[in-house]
Amino acid sequence: MTIRLMIADDHAMVRRGLQVFLATQPDIALVGEAANGQETLDRAAELRPDVILMDLNMPVLNGIETTARLIQAQPEIKVIVLTSFADQDHVLPAIQAGAKGYLLKDIEPDMLIEAVRRVHQGRVELHPDAAGMLVNHLSGSERPLTKEDKGSSEEDRLGQLTPRELEVLRHLATGMSNKEIGESLVITEKTVKTHVSHLLDKLGFSDRTQAAIFAVKRGIGL
Repeated sequence: MTIRLMIADDHAMVRRGLQVFLATQPDIALVGEAANGQETLDRAAELRPDVILMDLNMPVLNGIETTARLIQAQPEIKVIVLTSFADQDHVLPAIQAGAKGYLLKDIEPDMLIEAVRRVHQGRVELHPDAAGMLVNHLSGSERPLTKEDKGSSEEDRLGQLTPRELEVLRHLATGMSNKEIGESLVITEKTVKTHVSHLLDKLGFSDRTQAAIFAVKRGIGL
């Protein structure tokens, strides 16, 4: 299945660079571009893309307001924020507006493409800094669940985790990347990926962000 992708960014050089790389991807079709928020809304209504790469600092309407209006009008479109900002004033509002991804512009091209594919499949993709801010926000606003709050089904799922998988889950709850977890536990990044995959399956989650939020809510963390 071809992913219909649209780029929303007010910098022509950024759009051009993405164009060149996307042209090499057989499963992704660049269907349109926009240079400001209002143009993004207009073009999205016309082109019906599957995924939009959304800059935050755009004229007319910024990326957060554009995302909120877009999701309200066309909830089937998945937005990935692609920005230079990694602070709480941008991360949390973007996610609250409905973005399914939050990535920084220094991301490696191959990793960006993989993120587009995963978001298109229904997963959430967050830069480690963005994930950490989201987890910290939730942990500050929601108390950990008490013993009385914990359902037996969740206890059963947690009980399936190996000690190493539980260690990885604790690190996920802090927003650490696979590389950082590997360095902390003195294991390879590939091994971390395997543990993450296994614990997601056992807990019944589709992405690491859900697992991290689950861990924070249950008081699991470093």
